[in-house]
Amino acid sequence: MDILMTVLLLISCLLISNIVSHYTPFIPTALIQVALGVLLVFIFDDITFDIETEWFLLLFIAPLLYNDGRHFPREELWKMRGPILGNAVLLVLITTVAGGYFIHWMIDDIPLSAAFALAAILSPTDPVAVNGIAQRIHIPQKVLNLVRGESLINDASGLVAFNYAVAAVVTGYFSLSEAALDFSYKFVAGAVLGLVLGLLVIWIRYILRRQGINDVTFQSLLHVMTPFIIFIITEDLLHASGVIAVVVAGIVHSLIRERTETLVAEEQMLAENIWTIMLFVLNGIVFLLLGLNIPSSMSGVLENPNINEWMLFGYVIAIALVILGLRFVWAYLFETYEYRFGKVEDSPKPSLKTTLFVSLTGVRGTVTMVGVLSIPFFLENGESFPNRSLIIFLAAGTILFTLVAATVLLPLLSRGMLEEGEQTDFLDTEEARRRILLASIKKIKAEMDEENEVAAYELMDEYKLRLQQTLSADEISSNRTKKHRRKSKEIRLIALDIEKNYIKELQNKSMDKEVYEAFEKSLERREEIIRQNIRSLTVHLQGKLIRAWKRFRGQYLKDEETRLVNMQIGKEVQLGALQAAVKKLEEYKRNSDDKEIIDSVISDYNQMMSGLKRPEAQYNEQFELQKEELRIIVMDASRAEINRMYEAGDITREQTRELRRFVNYMESITLYERGD
Repeated sequence: MDILMTVLLLISCLLISNIVSHYTPFIPTALIQVALGVLLVFIFDDITFDIETEWFLLLFIAPLLYNDGRHFPREELWKMRGPILGNAVLLVLITTVAGGYFIHWMIDDIPLSAAFALAAILSPTDPVAVNGIAQRIHIPQKVLNLVRGESLINDASGLVAFNYAVAAVVTGYFSLSEAALDFSYKFVAGAVLGLVLGLLVIWIRYILRRQGINDVTFQSLLHVMTPFIIFIITEDLLHASGVIAVVVAGIVHSLIRERTETLVAEEQMLAENIWTIMLFVLNGIVFLLLGLNIPSSMSGVLENPNINEWMLFGYVIAIALVILGLRFVWAYLFETYEYRFGKVEDSPKPSLKTTLFVSLTGVRGTVTMVGVLSIPFFLENGESFPNRSLIIFLAAGTILFTLVAATVLLPLLSRGMLEEGEQTDFLDTEEARRRILLASIKKIKAEMDEENEVAAYELMDEYKLRLQQTLSADEISSNRTKKHRRKSKEIRLIALDIEKNYIKELQNKSMDKEVYEAFEKSLERREEIIRQNIRSLTVHLQGKLIRAWKRFRGQYLKDEETRLVNMQIGKEVQLGALQAAVKKLEEYKRNSDDKEIIDSVISDYNQMMSGLKRPEAQYNEQFELQKEELRIIVMDASRAEINRMYEAGDITREQTRELRRFVNYMESITLYERGD
């Protein structure tokens, strides 16, 4: 299949995976992407995505690790530097050696050096999948900080060890002393080059700004290109570790950014948006590629007459259990050492449950898959890489096993789990967002008066739409939400019937037939929309197409005079119908238990009446100014609500920062729309 079509298919599957994930939040998105990758192979026989090892590392590893460095959580990592460095360096080496010997002992067809390579690439952890699980269940913050911190470093150490082991397989030569010396050079030189090149790029960007080159798009693109440039220079020109270099460069960027980001806020916003899209695509494609390679690796493995399907799955389970078991033993011994001999006075007592958390959160993912897919097909002497398909299958199986184990066992383990000093009554972040939006709507209502009611109603609609978007799939499908929507639909249909009766009475008295027919069609369309069925969508689209066709033919211009004559009459009739509906709804509310829903419907009717009374405000400058003033007031109210929740202990400091970013994002979008 053509490479362009393959890329388009992969991106389409990324979008589909996120839609599916929205409706199945209990399944990690990574697992859905793997399944879609497998499905692609069965649908398209000729789909492939072959890329050279160096390009694979450059395309995926460089930007992913640079981004990890950019979000270097210094305070948390410094407090936990002992366990983080232990897991990121010593545990990686232990896993590589012990896991390699175990794999070679269990499967003697895999050479020892190739077994070391497989164990090394299985040593890095991936916090992305863990973060997805942590959004649904309670995982101790200390465990999350440990996983996030170690993944920043063990990606680099695991990849360096993996590259040495692969080189030993390819060349057939390995010297421990030379490897140790070369490892030291690559590690130290990579760190130094990352520091120097990271500072150099920042200096170049600063000089360009001093020269008046302040184009936001140019500066953002230069920023995004930084990890690729640093990786190429470090790897190809100076033969050091590009992996270490991009991590260090990312850390340098995070340190310098704090002093300059307020001066180039627009650039920071654009760059972050670009990074968000890049990371979404790269992380997703890696798991799709994992799915693409499972069938081919399976077929390649099954060609070996000495291995059957059950034996394969037994190998995967055994390797995964050994990898997680090594992590469990290491974590427990390290916790015991820190508790008895550590310098930190408040070190917690070793706990079997906490150790299980640390073990199960050691999910393997992106870096493991990128690394194993980069294994060359041939050795230096022209022979095929020994059991390449089997190694890829074992790595893929281990990734899936750790993902499934974390998905199933972490929720069970988290029940009743609470660290000492942690609170249980923190709000969910989505619930906090909803409270901010509700506070904003309440503030708009409080500021609404006769002058700005049109602008206020339109702004309330925007916030109601955002409020609807914060509902999860479970909340949307919940019985309470369904009941609310069903009752709202009933009340709106009652109000619509009142409008119909009002217009029929006028038609029996003196209304022009043409005007009545126009109202009848309009009311029918509104009823179809309220009922929200397939026919309503068809009618809505049909109406839009007819109106567009009339504009294209110029029929609207021909009928302009007639339309203007009937406009004032129609507005007066519609205003009377809306007022009649509101009057009846107010009477209905007195004896109803659904006052909140009825008030919401009345609010919508008031908005429609306001627009009919003052239609010119929709298009003049005064309307825009009123709306802008309300936005500023609402943003201040949103920030005040965040501060109130934080001071009341309803949200954590991390949630506070995230919610402030949420409000800042809404504000930046508003300003962008106004300045566009």
